[in-house]
Amino acid sequence: MRLGLAGVFVVLLSGSVFPTRAALLTATAIFILAAITDWLDGKLARAWNCVSRFGRIMDSFADKVLVLGAFVCLAGPVFATAQSTSETAVTYQASGVYPWMVVLILGRELLITSLRGLVEGEGGDFSAIWAGKWKMIAQSIAIPLILLVLALAPWQPATTGRWAIDITVWTTVAITVLSAIPYIHRATTRTTPNTSEPSTSESPPSEPRTSVRG
Repeated sequence: MRLGLAGVFVVLLSGSVFPTRAALLTATAIFILAAITDWLDGKLARAWNCVSRFGRIMDSFADKVLVLGAFVCLAGPVFATAQSTSETAVTYQASGVYPWMVVLILGRELLITSLRGLVEGEGGDFSAIWAGKWKMIAQSIAIPLILLVLALAPWQPATTGRWAIDITVWTTVAITVLSAIPYIHRATTRTTPNTSEPSTSESPPSEPRTSVRG
């Protein structure tokens, strides 16, 4: 369901012109609905003890498609706006999200996913920790907030809306990048299994115990 919502969300924000107020509000409602269904899905899965490895992977995949898709759209040319002055015209992103920010966010996700595959491939535990959860909370607040400001408030330079967008975006990018540090530390300081001596027992590799989100 969330993958379908993510598709509709991206379509609403990836047109050839600046989205209308109705499109921005609809995209906001879809994002919030997807976040609520994500929370309910995880809560019910744990309560009914029906968590599977495939379910955890697809859950994380749907979240990343929605969030990364949102940032890619917000950094696109649709949100590029020119502000004319007496001498020249300055182009800026109305959303406050620039392509280099998306590169940082995407790079962080690719790095953590690669580290998770490496650690869990060796039988280690690389489940989500507090840093990843705070990152997800920050992103889940930032995206609908940006859309609401663009839809309902003045967002031009030197306005309260502009300050709200810029502070929100920069804070979210900082939290996203810094949240990778604990994961990198876990991956580089974990004890590597001793493979120099033959094992005396045959046991299947362990499965990841909890969420794969990070």
